Formats: sequence, structure tokens, C-alpha cells
Amino acid sequence: MPHNKEMITGWGRTQPVAAKIISYDPTSDGTSPFLQGPAIARGLGRSYGDAAQLGGGVAITLPDAINSASIDESGHLSVGAGTSIDSILARYVPQGFFVPVTPGTRYVTIGGAIAADVHGKNHHVDGTFAANVENFELLAPAGAYHVNPLESPEIFWATAGGMGLTGLITSATIKMLPIETSYMSVETRRIGDLDELLATMIGSDQNFRYSVAWIDCLAKGGRMGRSVLTRGEHATLGSLDARRARDPLAYKPRVRLSAPRWVPNGVLNLASVAAFNEMWFRKAPRHRQDELISLSGFFHPLDGVRDWNRIYGSTGFLQYQFVLPDGKEEQLRRILERISAAKVASFLAVLKRFGAANPGILSFPRPGWTLALDIPIGASHLGLLLDELDQEVLSAGGRIYLAKDSRCDAETIAAMYPRLGELAKIKEGLDPQGIIKSDLSRRLRLV
Repeated sequence: MPHNKEMITGWGRTQPVAAKIISYDPTSDGTSPFLQGPAIARGLGRSYGDAAQLGGGVAITLPDAINSASIDESGHLSVGAGTSIDSILARYVPQGFFVPVTPGTRYVTIGGAIAADVHGKNHHVDGTFAANVENFELLAPAGAYHVNPLESPEIFWATAGGMGLTGLITSATIKMLPIETSYMSVETRRIGDLDELLATMIGSDQNFRYSVAWIDCLAKGGRMGRSVLTRGEHATLGSLDARRARDPLAYKPRVRLSAPRWVPNGVLNLASVAAFNEMWFRKAPRHRQDELISLSGFFHPLDGVRDWNRIYGSTGFLQYQFVLPDGKEEQLRRILERISAAKVASFLAVLKRFGAANPGILSFPRPGWTLALDIPIGASHLGLLLDELDQEVLSAGGRIYLAKDSRCDAETIAAMYPRLGELAKIKEGLDPQGIIKSDLSRRLRLV
């Protein structure tokens, strides 16, 4: 197993640590990677905080195994867990298949998608990524396990959303989504305030497979919650014009820009974000239907800029994402009012609807509203504000997303995720010596 020592961080580029990086190939390496000492699995480093790192320990990576992947006629894809969604889309979109759930980036491994139980714009229809997983292979210090939700539900739902703490997912079978084209048919609405946005999403989100709203978190007063709501479906062959119909499954996403290696701290400040928000809102159509957009343009627009996380400067940034149950819309309003009053410059703020929850012990989604904010590190009052928001979320019966967290405390997380004892019990059977851990699990005392 090749290895080297590196300084690593999450996508937010905070909390750098030194760790030994081990490249493990489950098809050829006969020695367990857990013999190297305390360890955690690491995919492509897209968890924002400290979930996929272990200072002074081992980070285990897997190869992208797209060349050995296979798919049957009904769309069941069997693939190595180190394979990225990017590689899967490049191979299988031209064959008429799309991943059932994708987060906002395609640079996520299948193992990472299961471990974080990622969600997308279609949770209200299709649930989380794990809800579309048929089975997976799990390598733990206690042995190797073939896991599926019917025969081994405890291990399955401890691992799905379990942030890598039960073992190393080495391969998986997922149910892909058949598609006719590589385009989306999209409706865009410019919405003036929060009340209109919530009413529109409650009233008609069920008519669309995918839905997401960009929110201007700096807007105040009667404009608070002004937003651009984007919803869509996979375009059918009949909806394409003659040019697109000549190659309806063409898929060639491009990285058009690359963020500079060095960006001064403070480029994304209150003034620049306010100017961007005004431009973005004004440029959106009041109402446009049936616009054809490429898959990458609809699902992964930020992937068009290589290393976009650099634009936050050397101090980095964090993402704060929470979910509030249905019926807690007033708490959502109060949180947006606090964010606006605090003048927190969130370059990216998106609101989505969640559907039914799954049995995952640490799986984040539950029925209701989820808001995600990208916030630059630097404001002196930021820590206090987020601590206050944690308590607002907790009092409403909500929770924050562990795959994005980099600063919450253990007591708050224990209250938000009351089944930690179940996870600890299952993990003890899989990892009796406590080898698997991460900076996240140590900070939050998850097991």
C-alpha cells in the first residue's frame, strides 16, 4: 500500500493537519489498512470541515475504479467505492443513465456519498443517496461484511450517514436513473420575499423532481428572503430542438475557469456579496419555463470553476447547513433575520425542501426546510452568531449537517442526534479496539 505524509484539510481549507495518506486497493492489497494505526476513510476531500481527516493518524483513499464498473439492463450499477460521481456520469450519461441523487458537486466518491448520505435537489421525491443503494461491501477492523438494508439493516443504517466511523466502504451497487437526454427542462422564477417563496415551494414543489432556491441573505424588510427559485425535470427526446436531438445524450462538462492559487483575504466581503446578490436577482427572469440546460449546468455549476474554494482566501470558509421541521417556518424567518442583521456575507445561500427521513442514525435530512450558507472566516462575531443559530435550530427540533460542520460542540450535536448510543454499540462490534476515528468524531465525541 503506497503511502506518504501530507497536510490536509476539508473543502473549507480550515484546520489543517498532518496525516499519513494510504492508497488502498481492495482488489489487490491483501493487508488490512487498519493495521497502520488510527484511521479514517477519505474520498476527494469535499467534506467542508474535519470529517475526513485525522491529525497524526491515517487517511485511507481508494482508487477510481470506473474501468471495472458494470451496469445491468435495469440500471443496477456495481462500482468501486473510490469511483467519483464525475467518472460515473462521464461513462453512463451517454448510455442513458444518471445517478439517482447528486450533491452540488460531482467530485464526490461513491463511498463518500454513502458515508455522508448526501442529498440533492430531489430529496422531496427520491430521498438520500443511501435510499438508492442496493448493497455495499464494508471493510472494518473486525472483518469484511456484505451489507444490504434488508438483511443487515443495523450496519447499513449506521454506515449510511455514519461519516466513515463504521469502516471502509470498498464497493457498492446503486440503482441508476434512466434518462432520454443529457438536458434538463427548467423553470425559473424570481420571487420577491420569503412568504412568497415558502408558499410557492409548499404549493408546487411536488410537481417537480428537482427544486432549489437561491436566497439573498442580506436583503431586509419587505425584501427579506427574496430569491430565485429553479425547478426542473429531465428533458425528454421530444422536447429537444433539431440540433440537440442529433446527439441527445452528449455529455461534455467543461471546467471553464480556475481560481487563482493566491487570493487576498476579504475579497468576498459585505460589499462584494451585496453587489453580486443584486446582480444575480436582477438578472433572473420573472418567470421562464421549459429552458433547456445541460446536466452539469443545472446540477454542478460551481464545478465549472476549478478550486473555487480558493476565492475565500487563506483563512478559508465554512458552510453552515441546518434543517428545520415542517411547521417551523417562523424559526426559519428569525434565522434569516439574524443573518441579515449580523451582515454575514454568504456568497452561496440555498434553500430546499426535504421529504421523508430514512432510518440512518446520523443521516441528516428530515421532512422540512434546509438552508445552506457558505460564510468566509474572519468576522469577529461569527462564532457567537453561529452558536446562537445552533440553539435556534435545536429548539425548533432541527439539526446541522455533520458533513459541513467544522465548529459545533459535542453537547449540541448529542442533543440534535439523540441516537449516538446506538452508533457506538454497532461500531464496537465492528471496531472493538476503536481504531476508526476522525477529527470530527473526536471533537464531537460521536462514538
